[in-house]
Amino acid sequence: MYPGMLFNWMRKHERHGHCEEAHAGHGHHGHHGHGGGEGFFASGPEDDLGAGSFGVRRPLRFLAYKLELDEAQVSELARILDELKTERAQAAVDGRRTSAAFADALSGESFGEVKATEGATLRLQAAERLKDAVIKALGKLHALLKPEQRQKLAYMLRTGALSI
Repeated sequence: MYPGMLFNWMRKHERHGHCEEAHAGHGHHGHHGHGGGEGFFASGPEDDLGAGSFGVRRPLRFLAYKLELDEAQVSELARILDELKTERAQAAVDGRRTSAAFADALSGESFGEVKATEGATLRLQAAERLKDAVIKALGKLHALLKPEQRQKLAYMLRTGALSI
């Protein structure tokens, strides 16, 4: 497949929800798609993992180009990214619930230890689900990519051209 054909295919699928841009305010590091600090798998800025989409604005297009993916690989990568986007959205909801529980714990006449514990437990459970989703996605990526593509991806992660 010629590069122009691949990008047209990707644009079509991006418009239909297969690879949407990162949540507003997350993951944009300039028009070249390079930058670090924010990763694909996180639920919010309080995470050690960061937030955003693979450290680039359009992760599917960026990875398809850099890794020279074929059409079948691009399609599967779009599914992997969609699954992670769903997990990130759920983690964001859980983060808001956690904040509300902490606020409730502080707002009463006395400290609400039960509410604070509920919030902390929810945060831990969300982090655990997100961790599991990241590991699952990495396993799928490993199986999807050819050895030389995995090496390129690993190199991009090591050098900071891409962040997770």
